[in-house]
Amino acid sequence: MQVPVGFLAKLWSLVSFLPFFLLLLLLGFTKAVLIGPVVVIIVFLGDSAVIVGLWPAHFIWTYCCVLKTKRIGPVLKILAVQFLPLPLVLLPVLGILGSLLVGIGYGVFAPVMATFEAVGEGVADKLSHCFLDGTASTIRGACMVVHDVTDFCFHSYFSFMDDLSEKMGDDEKPLDIKLTYLPRSFLVALVAVPVDVLMITGVALWKSPCMLLKGWQRLCEDLVGREGPFLETVCVPFAGLAIILWPLAVIGGVIASFLSSFIFGFHAGLISYQEASFQMGLSYMISAVALFDEYTNDLLYLREGSCLPRPKYRKADSPKVETNRDKEEYNTAAESAEKQHHRYHKPRRVLQRSKTIMETIQRLRPIQIWDWLFRSCEINGRILLSEGLMSCEDIEQFITKGKGKKLSIKLPAWCILHCLIRSAKHDSHGLLISDNVEVTNFNWPRDRVIDWVLGPLLVLKEQMKKLELTEDEELCLRKLIMTNENEKPSDWDDCGFPSSDSVKRAQLQAIIRRLQGIVGNMSRIPGFRRRFLNLTRALYLEAIEAGAIDGTRDIKRRVKEDITSEKLQDNKDVVEGKGPSNGTSGGIDIV
Repeated sequence: MQVPVGFLAKLWSLVSFLPFFLLLLLLGFTKAVLIGPVVVIIVFLGDSAVIVGLWPAHFIWTYCCVLKTKRIGPVLKILAVQFLPLPLVLLPVLGILGSLLVGIGYGVFAPVMATFEAVGEGVADKLSHCFLDGTASTIRGACMVVHDVTDFCFHSYFSFMDDLSEKMGDDEKPLDIKLTYLPRSFLVALVAVPVDVLMITGVALWKSPCMLLKGWQRLCEDLVGREGPFLETVCVPFAGLAIILWPLAVIGGVIASFLSSFIFGFHAGLISYQEASFQMGLSYMISAVALFDEYTNDLLYLREGSCLPRPKYRKADSPKVETNRDKEEYNTAAESAEKQHHRYHKPRRVLQRSKTIMETIQRLRPIQIWDWLFRSCEINGRILLSEGLMSCEDIEQFITKGKGKKLSIKLPAWCILHCLIRSAKHDSHGLLISDNVEVTNFNWPRDRVIDWVLGPLLVLKEQMKKLELTEDEELCLRKLIMTNENEKPSDWDDCGFPSSDSVKRAQLQAIIRRLQGIVGNMSRIPGFRRRFLNLTRALYLEAIEAGAIDGTRDIKRRVKEDITSEKLQDNKDVVEGKGPSNGTSGGIDIV
């Protein structure tokens, strides 16, 4: 969209756009009034029924896992058993309240956003899409929310608890607390909470007028010039509401500062416990105010740093300080290497930012990279099925019972390992998803969950580069990761692995175990199980049609019904220019 130049052009653009904007906004809210109550009922009743129905099982199983685990020391276990009833009783209450808020938010904003999406670039027959978009798709989205919550409560929660009760390694120590440190920590927290609450709330109140005026100034400038959030049509209603509701945002910021001040105060007690020092806890109490003041200065584009005192609250010989320092040095070195690489090499195409707010929200979530992962699982699944490394029993067991480590863990682990091998061979600075798409920690969205996944993969890629695998070893790895166990070195005896280097084999086994652990954690994220089940159904039907397996009639009929509904939705989305609903391709090339 071309931004108008000059005051008169900007004024005419604003005046001519207002009727168009108001009509779309009215249409969007009309659809929200009609569709919203249905969405709220689906999400609220569906999620509440699952949460309340499984609450007794969650309560009992949580206590069982805490009592039998060896990862928690005796003192911490006694305290956990005494204080567990409070969060377990609050869990269904918070879940039901959260379901209500999610249902209201999704039922109201999804139709409005879909209405503005319908007039975007590249959409044919915009008039019909303005009336139809955001109706049936919002109801389907509400059902998917309930499905994901059900998967999390049925599978992910119990999986987390099972990990807690697993056996510890030889080099692991149980997590426990020292009773002699507790009085000091409680005293520091008792002093720090009121001090930090008063000081941080005072800083927030002092800067709230500046936040109000600066926010209004920036939003009004963007409104007149059709820049910033007003540049895209779909963002205009929310940016316009932001001008009206900006005082509420300022009040919300002050309230959030007040609530966060309690966390700072309690964290001072934690610092005192970690450092075994009363003085360090009080130092953090003072530094917390300076940290908050510096953060608000950066947020409001005021002076750099803070005029408040900021004493050291970590000992000089603290291992954690060394770890953070090493991490900063690693990031600095990686950044320099990246700049040097792009200076002398032709940069590969990176994942581009989306133009619409819906695609932008999806891009910022960890789910977006799954588009590549599921597509890769689909391609490699066909190959492994044809080679006999996956059987019909594995597929049928996963479809009917939802179990099957070979499919849900080993198949994605092999796809990621293959990506690591390709990235290492091409001397990539990140993960080479295709020939011209490279994902690094510089174009990856800034998110803690994504960093938690990307960081270990980059480390594993560097380890794979040092191993220098041959083609025969790569082919053998595909068989080993799907058919063999990788818990101990003897599991690879008589497996036909080309290399006789025992150190190299042990390193590969450790990498595979690490990848399987990463995939196991990813499989607990809501949405992963649903999408992987759709992928498995597609593989099952293709195998039946190709004559590779002879599926039972009941399973075949049920899978065909599910796949048919998925394909109908995909075809509808492709016609509307939205791409596949299950996100199997996502616009990323697969090699």
